[in-house]
Amino acid sequence: MNLSQIKLVVTDMDGTLLNSNHEVSDLFYKLFKELKKHNILFVAASGRPIYSIIEKLIPIKNDIIMVAENGGIVIRNQEDLLTNPIKKDGLIKVESLINSNNNIHPIYCTKSKAYFRQNSISNSFIKSLTEYYPKFSIINSLDTIKEEILKIALYHSEDSEKYVYPIFKQFEPEYNIKISGKHWVDISDSKANKGNAIKLIQKTNNISHQETLVFGDYNNDIDMLKLAKYSFAMENAHPNVKEVANFNTKSNDNFGVEIILEKMIKAMSI
Repeated sequence: MNLSQIKLVVTDMDGTLLNSNHEVSDLFYKLFKELKKHNILFVAASGRPIYSIIEKLIPIKNDIIMVAENGGIVIRNQEDLLTNPIKKDGLIKVESLINSNNNIHPIYCTKSKAYFRQNSISNSFIKSLTEYYPKFSIINSLDTIKEEILKIALYHSEDSEKYVYPIFKQFEPEYNIKISGKHWVDISDSKANKGNAIKLIQKTNNISHQETLVFGDYNNDIDMLKLAKYSFAMENAHPNVKEVANFNTKSNDNFGVEIILEKMIKAMSI
C-alpha cells in the first residue's frame, strides 16, 4: 500500500471521523496541519447538514470542502459548488407512506435548518435529534417549507434497515434511498449522493482514483468508496461497506482515520 501519492482525503463523519461521543480528536487536527503542508485537499462528506458539519469542524471550516446531506449540497469557503434539491411535485406518494407509518419520523432538511413534524415531536425526540440538527423549526405541514428541500431523513427508533428501507425502496431510482445509519434512511434527489459529489471534486481538481483516499462506515458511503483506490472501511462498518472497500482500519473509537493518515504522512516524508 503506497499512500505517498494521495492528493485527496475524504471522510464520512458519524461512525468514521467522529467517535461515539460525536467528537473530533485533537490528533486529527494535528494531522490536518500536516495535510495542509502537503497541499492535500480534505473533504468532510456526511449525511449531516452543512451547519452541523461546520459546528463539528469549526477550526478548519475555511480550509476544507463540505459535502452535506449525502451529496445534496457541496460547499467550499461559503460558495455552493453543487446543489441537488428534491423536486417537491413528486413527493405525494412518499408523503402518503410517511403519514401512514406512525413509527417513522420525518426530518425535512434545507440548507439553513431542519423541519420536524408537530405530530412526531416529543421532548426526548428533539433532544436526540439536536446532535445532528441543531437548527430546526416545528411544522404542521410540508407546505410550510418555502426553502428547497435537500433531503428527507426518516428516523426509526429500532432499525431503519428492517422497518423503513423495505417500505421506501420502491421509489428508486426516481429518488436516492439510502440507509445511512442504524436508525436512519435518507431520501434525496436521484443525482444527490456522496459519489457524484466526490466525482465533481476529483474532476474540478484533476485528481485521479489512484490519488484518492476515502473512509466510510455505512451504506451511504459506498458510492464514494468506489471512487478511490485507497478506500477504507471502519472496523465498526456495515458489512456492505466492508465488502466494497479495498482496505480496513480500526474503529472510530480507536482512531481508525488518524492511524491511516499518520501512515500517509509518514510515507510522504520519506
